[in-house]
Amino acid sequence: MKELELANRFDGQRPQLRAVAYRILGSVSEADDAVQDAWLRLRRTDAEEIDSLERWLTTVVARICLNMLRSRRTRGEQPLESLRPEPIIDNPAIGTDPEHEALLADSVGIALQVVLDTLRPAERLAFVLHDMFAVPFDEIAAMLDRSPGATRQLASRARRRVQGTAPAPNPDLTCQQAVVDAYFAAAREGDLEALVTVLDPDVVLRAHRRDGDPLELRGANTVAQGAMAARRFAPYVRPALVNGAAGVVAFDGEQPFAVLAFTVVDERAVAIDVFNDPELVAKLDIRGITA
Repeated sequence: MKELELANRFDGQRPQLRAVAYRILGSVSEADDAVQDAWLRLRRTDAEEIDSLERWLTTVVARICLNMLRSRRTRGEQPLESLRPEPIIDNPAIGTDPEHEALLADSVGIALQVVLDTLRPAERLAFVLHDMFAVPFDEIAAMLDRSPGATRQLASRARRRVQGTAPAPNPDLTCQQAVVDAYFAAAREGDLEALVTVLDPDVVLRAHRRDGDPLELRGANTVAQGAMAARRFAPYVRPALVNGAAGVVAFDGEQPFAVLAFTVVDERAVAIDVFNDPELVAKLDIRGITA
């Protein structure tokens, strides 16, 4: 097979491969690195001997991602690499960028990515590949060097963790945006009672930081009081889609300094994820949102 033909076939698989890698790794830049590594490996392989290029590439990308996950735990995190998940930003007036749609299919919201980041590498791989991409357990087992039964158990444990801590968001984006708008309207007006009404009683606010686990506030009253303490920033937020869900980008003048992602269930926010590390925010593609 000529290299141009091989490159064209690889490019046809690239969106799917990026989606697999992003959901396993939680980082667009790392996902792109994994996909590029898969291309280099393909070039060194006799493609004529590959029965199914799609299956082969998915397996290679998954193995690369698994090694990257394991490497995170053994080498210690580099400062910026520890900031995950890496949110994907779009302008709600325009809609989701076509390149982002493949990454965000099946509602891969920030709350889900946060939970995935807490899973062990093998659990994360088994859950993502089977539950999100319908890869059979026997194929995943070969990647993990485990039996299909053991691999099924890994995915089951991960599934229970996800279902218990990352509820499916309201699919109605208009409803999501109404909750976000009401939250910041109440913050601007200093209306604590109105803030509490748009928050789930068990809401969690996570401030993602460079070192260690996110800092958390739990409970509607606690989160509402935190919003009151930061109310001076409320006039400077602009609507955004964050991993396909309603959120905002906060500005200081013309410079973005924070991204807030909301998970809305039953017309209340159940989770708010705050990303305000300067290096991470500078790294994100926020060009479609203006102050």
